[in-house]
Amino acid sequence: MADRTAKLERKTNETAISVSVNLDGSGARTIETGVGFFDHMLDQLAKHSLIDMQIKADGDLHIDAHHTVEDIGWALGTALKQAVGDKIGIRRYGHAYIAMDEALSRVALDFSGRPFLVWKAAFSQDRLGDMDTELFQEFFQALSSAAGLTLHVHSLEGTNNHHIIESIFKALAKALRMAVEVDSRASDALPSTKGALSGA
Repeated sequence: MADRTAKLERKTNETAISVSVNLDGSGARTIETGVGFFDHMLDQLAKHSLIDMQIKADGDLHIDAHHTVEDIGWALGTALKQAVGDKIGIRRYGHAYIAMDEALSRVALDFSGRPFLVWKAAFSQDRLGDMDTELFQEFFQALSSAAGLTLHVHSLEGTNNHHIIESIFKALAKALRMAVEVDSRASDALPSTKGALSGA
């Protein structure tokens, strides 16, 4: 199988971001976004997906974290799309339930080429650490759009905001790991009866 890696840089007037991923890694990661709580979540994403990730961002944090978080979603999604390539042999679908103390989250996704986000998560705090909680949805929206993911995120139980969002990121990680894994029974086949997974 071809090397399933991608590396890119994304620069705007608001952010400068570099991302590299290896779908067949071990979860090795270097995360430096300038937003401490977001670093913690991306660390969980890499660790539990077994996708190697190097993410470095220099954003306009003197304003707020919005541009940084959203642009990282776009850059990471683009890198995942590039790394998965023509999607021959992948499982395509992924899902996971993750429990974290009182919190329970479910993420289901389809690497379909058709971006769509269903977001069913709410928070009782405006901020976690140095990050606005409303930015989590912005990250998932950008990731879905750039990667071409149909992505359903549901917080099913939970009162502790940290537990809720961490269980969501861990569920995303496990679902991504499942979706991009090579299916040993169909390693030379496109997982679609349509014959295309470009989103059209």
